[in-house]
Amino acid sequence: MVWIPDPDEVWRSAEIIKDYKEGDKSLQLKLEDETLYEYPIDPPGSELPFLRNPDILVGQNDLTGLSYLHEPAVLHNLKVRFLESNHIYTYCGIVLVAINPFEQLPIYGQDVIYAYSGQNMGDMDPHIFAVAEEAYRQMARDEKNQSIIVSGESGAGKTVSAKYAMRFFATVGGSASETNIEAKVLASSPIMEAFGNAKTTRNDNSSRFGKYIQIGFDKRYHIIGANMRTYLLEKSRVVFQAEDERNYHIFYQLCASSSLPEFKDLGLTCAEDFFYTSQGGDMSIDGVDDADDFEKTRHAFTLLGVKESHQMTIFRIIAAILHLGNLKIQGERDGEVCSVSSEDEHLSSFCSLLGVEHSQMQHWLCHRKLVTTAETYVKSMSLHQVVNARNALAKLIYAQLFNWIVQHVNQALHTTVKQHSFIGVLDIYGFETFEVNSFEQFCINYANEKLQQQFNSHVFKLEQEEYMKEEIPWTLIDFYDNQPCIDLIEAKLGILDLLDEECKMPKGTDQNWAQKLYDRHSASQHFQKPRMSNTSFIVLHFADKVEYQSEGFLEKNRDTVYEEQINILKASQVKGMVADLFQEDKDAVPATPGAKRTPRINVRSAKPAFKAANKEHRKTVGHQFRNSLQLLMETLNATSPHYVRCIKPNDEKIPFKFDPKRAVQQLRACGVLETIRISAAGFPSRWSYPDFFNRYSVLMNKRDLSKSDTKQICQTLLKDLIKDPDKFQFGRTKIFFRAGQVAYLEKLRADKFRAATIMIQKTVRGWLQRARYQRLRRATLALQRHTRGHLARRLFQHLRRTRAAIILQKQYRMLRMRRAFLRVRSATLTIQAFARGMFVRRIYRQVHPQEGLCMQKEPLCLLLRCALRIEARSAQHLKKLNIGMENKVVQLQRKVDEQNKENKLLNEQLSMLTSAHSSEVEKLKKELQQYQQTQQGDGKQLLSLQEEMEQLRMELERAHSEREVLEDSHGKERDLLRKVHEFARNTVEENMQMKKELEEERSRYQNLVKEYASLEQRYDNLRDEITIFKQTPGHRRNPSNQSSLESDSNNPSICTSEIGDTEDVIQQVEEIGMEKAAMDMTLFLKLQKRVRELELERKKLQAQLEKKEQETQADNEAEIPEIGGVVKGSPGKRQELESENKKLKNDLNELRKAIADHATQNNSSNDVQDGYNLLLNQLKLANEELEVRKEEVLILRSQIMKAAQQKETGKNMVKERIMTEDWGYLNEDGELGLAYQGLKQVARLLEAQLQDQRREHEEEMEALKNQVDLMQEELEKQQQAFLQTLQLSPEVQVEFGLQQEITRLTNENLDLKELLEKLEKNEKKLKKQLKIYMKKVQDFEVPVERRSHERSMQVAVQRKEKDFQGMLEYYKEDEPLLIRNLITDLKPQAVSATVPCLPAYILYMCIRHADYINDDQKVHSLLTSTINGVKKVLKKHQDDFEMTSFWLANTCRLLHCLKQYSGEECFMTQNTAKQNEHCLKNFDLTEYRQVLGHLSIQIYQQLINIAEGILQPMIVSAVLENESIQGLSIVKLVGYRKYSSNAGDSSYSLDEMIRQLNTFHSIMCDQGLDPEIIQQVFKQLFYMINAIALNNLLLRKDVCSWSTGMQLRFNISQLEEWLHGKNLQQSGAAQTLEPLIQAAQLLQLKKKTSEDAEAICSLCTSLTTQQIVKILNLYTPVNEFEERVTVAFIRNIQVNLKERNDPPQLLLDFKHMFPVLFPFNPSAITMDSIHLPASLNLDFLNKV
Repeated sequence: MVWIPDPDEVWRSAEIIKDYKEGDKSLQLKLEDETLYEYPIDPPGSELPFLRNPDILVGQNDLTGLSYLHEPAVLHNLKVRFLESNHIYTYCGIVLVAINPFEQLPIYGQDVIYAYSGQNMGDMDPHIFAVAEEAYRQMARDEKNQSIIVSGESGAGKTVSAKYAMRFFATVGGSASETNIEAKVLASSPIMEAFGNAKTTRNDNSSRFGKYIQIGFDKRYHIIGANMRTYLLEKSRVVFQAEDERNYHIFYQLCASSSLPEFKDLGLTCAEDFFYTSQGGDMSIDGVDDADDFEKTRHAFTLLGVKESHQMTIFRIIAAILHLGNLKIQGERDGEVCSVSSEDEHLSSFCSLLGVEHSQMQHWLCHRKLVTTAETYVKSMSLHQVVNARNALAKLIYAQLFNWIVQHVNQALHTTVKQHSFIGVLDIYGFETFEVNSFEQFCINYANEKLQQQFNSHVFKLEQEEYMKEEIPWTLIDFYDNQPCIDLIEAKLGILDLLDEECKMPKGTDQNWAQKLYDRHSASQHFQKPRMSNTSFIVLHFADKVEYQSEGFLEKNRDTVYEEQINILKASQVKGMVADLFQEDKDAVPATPGAKRTPRINVRSAKPAFKAANKEHRKTVGHQFRNSLQLLMETLNATSPHYVRCIKPNDEKIPFKFDPKRAVQQLRACGVLETIRISAAGFPSRWSYPDFFNRYSVLMNKRDLSKSDTKQICQTLLKDLIKDPDKFQFGRTKIFFRAGQVAYLEKLRADKFRAATIMIQKTVRGWLQRARYQRLRRATLALQRHTRGHLARRLFQHLRRTRAAIILQKQYRMLRMRRAFLRVRSATLTIQAFARGMFVRRIYRQVHPQEGLCMQKEPLCLLLRCALRIEARSAQHLKKLNIGMENKVVQLQRKVDEQNKENKLLNEQLSMLTSAHSSEVEKLKKELQQYQQTQQGDGKQLLSLQEEMEQLRMELERAHSEREVLEDSHGKERDLLRKVHEFARNTVEENMQMKKELEEERSRYQNLVKEYASLEQRYDNLRDEITIFKQTPGHRRNPSNQSSLESDSNNPSICTSEIGDTEDVIQQVEEIGMEKAAMDMTLFLKLQKRVRELELERKKLQAQLEKKEQETQADNEAEIPEIGGVVKGSPGKRQELESENKKLKNDLNELRKAIADHATQNNSSNDVQDGYNLLLNQLKLANEELEVRKEEVLILRSQIMKAAQQKETGKNMVKERIMTEDWGYLNEDGELGLAYQGLKQVARLLEAQLQDQRREHEEEMEALKNQVDLMQEELEKQQQAFLQTLQLSPEVQVEFGLQQEITRLTNENLDLKELLEKLEKNEKKLKKQLKIYMKKVQDFEVPVERRSHERSMQVAVQRKEKDFQGMLEYYKEDEPLLIRNLITDLKPQAVSATVPCLPAYILYMCIRHADYINDDQKVHSLLTSTINGVKKVLKKHQDDFEMTSFWLANTCRLLHCLKQYSGEECFMTQNTAKQNEHCLKNFDLTEYRQVLGHLSIQIYQQLINIAEGILQPMIVSAVLENESIQGLSIVKLVGYRKYSSNAGDSSYSLDEMIRQLNTFHSIMCDQGLDPEIIQQVFKQLFYMINAIALNNLLLRKDVCSWSTGMQLRFNISQLEEWLHGKNLQQSGAAQTLEPLIQAAQLLQLKKKTSEDAEAICSLCTSLTTQQIVKILNLYTPVNEFEERVTVAFIRNIQVNLKERNDPPQLLLDFKHMFPVLFPFNPSAITMDSIHLPASLNLDFLNKV
């Protein structure tokens, strides 16, 4: 594959179809459209076409990674990345090539900044943030100043790139103080764009000046200030604009806002009414609102500290320039004399706005002063001169105003802090060439020549340093040096020198200057004279040759403004600004408005103020520009440069359209191709030994692979593969290749893979074919076997059937013949019988003729007839008949007579039969009549049946109508249920929305707590600094820094504001004073008020949520009255409420049954059934709410009864007191009363003694009962434990038994330790007593009674210690010691073997005792000291996960104890009777619970930050780069290199990260942290793992491959298994990994057809559209056998995902923190069962 020139596409790809041989005059090529092309090579031996890179190398993120480095390869790679992958950034060595997409892309957010922060340059996809991060890292690592040079032509995106670089620095290196300097740096951009940018034909926001911004950093690399230098403002744009162009934006912004009240005095209208803004024709820009931009400009002025009066003065000057352009100049005497009318309103407006004298300005606009040695003349100017003078004045005013704005921006960005280092961002114009090129283009191209020279030398220097560092032999690389072109411009008698010389001539002209150029430089190789012009000249720049028109060069270089006009402006009556613009600056370097002064690097502007006097000694514009450019080059050479080259892909500003001609032109101009040429001249391709080994190990043999030295293996391989040793070099850590060698190695690798693939395919295909053949052979044999068997069975069946058929035929034939025989035989026998009978009868008749006739019967006659017929057939019989005819006649006569007799008999019989028949007929008639009568009855019955049928039909119709009514009602009810369902759904959605808002409010609240904690932390830091500052000897604070410290201090802790005065507040009062403390207390109160307001808002939201739920319940066809309020009134009212509740409950049940029956009858649909179920659920909820309200009513009733009883007892006590007071007045002497009182007192005394005895007895009984109950409970627990152990497996039983035994032994050890401590205390006391007794014995003063009394007292003390009440007593002076031993100096290991959260229990027991003795000061002091102590510990151990987790567990446990023992019933539901005795009696600590909740949130956030800080460096290497599956080697693709000098980056495996997660989990579990909090911790951590891994995946092309997807999915499954093993499935942590899982699946799925696109869209629901498209664009085949994702497929994905309403954010916010919840978790431990270990040194605590 080769590249051939093309007039349209610049370069075109083609394939060689015939081998080339030396001497051939042409190449046979085939183009991409399959057409044949003959490429001529004339003369023979000339250069052949450029070779094309393999497809695997196309689309690389670094152009120097291409094997063949030349122009078509660079152009094609940029085009593929820009059009197919939508990547606008590409590396070219040290240069970042940025192509303007003409579209806003979501790749510049805060999340992208954080993703690139801290990453090496080669690890992530090319980006402007990567260049900025590299500059920031090198500044911090090398402590050397950096520069980012952004260049390109107008419209290429230079300003935007520089703006994003500054945004990165402002975010990453944010200022540490409250000056907010980074916001000011960013705020300078709108101002400079308004005054220095304009619309051109190439760009709507073109910068018409160059600027160099230095961002200063301190030693901690925080932004402390900035400074801006500007270069060569295009002043001519103020007075002239070409067609379709505009003046500077500020003019149109001011005109668009002229209707504002404060601008009425400016006399402005729309921009079309002014000459200086209407020459271009188009006054607006699509998508730009000038009025809105003007507000942004004013806001930026305010942010930078520009006074309102100065802003108004600036706008007055801008308006004055517009009025100056509208002056009407009247010419006289053919234009030789001019004047301006005194009544010109624009002149009046100009003079009034600038505060100058009207008459003088009117005069000197048309006249000039000529000064000679003898006298001074005033001369009138021509019309042309007046117009030029007016335009020059307007340009001067605007240039001076622009310079003043730059100066004040620098003042606002200036800082007094010492600058440690800086990063400069140079936004400068690129190489320009137009049809008409003038002085501005000449200066611009001159600056680009200087920058290109610096760029070439830097690239060469880097190449040389790389070779020297790797210790490889190198030769001098010949690169293009443009010093001759620069000398042509700036050397002595160069173009600029001759131009300045001509400007000094009184009658110098552009033509004379051009002629001097021809005479002086005609022999220079970089200078040419056009053939057809005598006023133009051509300079051969490094990018292209440019023809310059000399017309106007002298005027622009002089930049003449008359001194009289300047003097008028100096005398302006507008104080403070207008006159100052034109005052002389003695300290500044003289300059003109065309360039900016640069006396220093970091403070002042590059351009001085205008100096009008002695104009002959003024430096020209060209001279000033050369000086400022030289100073810029010195600055750049003193820094480490980083280059950004911006490319404009098309002139139509169409998004993602690539014009190859324009791109190549800019690539040649910006030096990218020169970088390629320098790289190609040396060793452009570099591979580290491990990467080379991983990729090309397939080319090695087994003998080489068996070696352990990777470097030796690579050297051996290359020596075998590449015979020419000059084609590669071995460095210390890398292998260097000449151009084309990597492509050759890739070809060898592909051939090896292809051969291996063919071998695998051959083997697999042979195996498949053999398996197929064996399968077919087995199938054939089986078929043959079954077929033969089938045929044999068929033959056997055929033989059987044939034999059976023969048998059947034989039998059938036999049967048929037998039947025929039998039939013939029967007929024969019949005939024989009849014949024989006939013969016999004949013989008989002959013998007995009379009898024969009588016996004849009619049937026999028939037989005889038959016989006669038979006999008649025979002739002999006829003969016989003829013979005996006579005899027969006689016989027949007799027979007739006999027949007559028989007829008579038969007639008689017939008459008898007729009579019988008639009688029968009559009977039948009668029966018929009877039947007809019965038939009539049946007709009546039929009628009745018909009537019944009609009634049934009516009932059926009625049933149908009822059914229709029921269906209508059912439909209505179904609609009602649907409405109820919709209402319920809407209510649920509203509830979800309210819950979401509540979560957001909770999140904002916790963020407020987090911000407050950071403020508190900063306040503590400042206070410590103040303390150190005070303690420094020999220095005292003066009032100025005293106030600054006060202004910078932050708010103190909210705990101090709510609890009271703590040690910190006392110290603060002592140090700063009572005023500061009072101010802080007001801040305390404000913060406390804010927190309470937030709490009230939360309660309101909760109340609204409950109200919504109540409304939902009320709409379910039942009105549920609100019963939960305070019950007032009589018991009868409560009973009525209860009865109503019961009625409502019954009604609800009936309604439920009715709806259920109706639903079942009418076979309702699923939707109705769902609505009905939802209604039932809501009714159940309402029912439960009724039960709760009922219980509340009962509780209130009991409270009211108790209150009534207390009231009655109080009244009785008052009555008794009154009665006792009246006893003294019973009689006069009072004796009776005294006696009665005495007796009464005795009785009361006796009664009291009896009651005491009874009470003691009852107490003993209760104690015994309690002991019995405890024994029973213990017995039940042991039984339950025993039953549970029986149900477990044997291993678990053993483990459980061991745990029980360990617990029992631990408790026994604690008891023994406590007993030992008591014995030790008693021993000490006894020793002391023994010493005292010995002394007393010696003095004989020790009575026996006292000794026994002391023994009894000692016994009483021991008994009291045994009856521990769960309270600890301490003295007030021991409180600091308690805090120190229990909080400040406590290590988690000291209490690891005790009850979890032991410090929290001890603190609560101390609080309980203070509550028991009703000492509010003690409670207040203890809680305040506890909270402050915990904060100090956390501040001291900010990076200690174990300590933070320990105090999070103890803080939450103390909070739970304060809730559990608060006495509130909602927290006492799970308490035992013994635990209820330990409740607080006197104080309500609700506010302290709130403070502890805030403290818990702060500790939780600190815990998350510590865990994230530990895990974050592991995530990318462990999840994305870790090779958990052996054989799936994740090889870094060709062209991906690290450009940062950082080496030895640590990598982590997935096992290491899982071990770290195990450590976190074990620490939190061992310290007794609540399981719900542990789940939230891991949900947050897994969200961070998902976000960082996915963000890195979205920004790295080298990990978007099929093998990475499989590896990533396996790693995620390992994390899911870990969650399952730790029983954290319900925490929601696995759900947070869903986007990463879908990204891994997306990398593995097929990406070809539309079905694949639909599958991807349905699968990747947790990924946004931009993320899916980004991954598809980044997807890169690891080898050439994989296919790239086509652009059409990506477009198909975008079309399918168009309906999604995804957020525009590309990356996930890995700093997002879920709001934490601390659910109430009561403890089952009683206070009296807790033991105090001696290791805590809490001997001063006494058990009560």
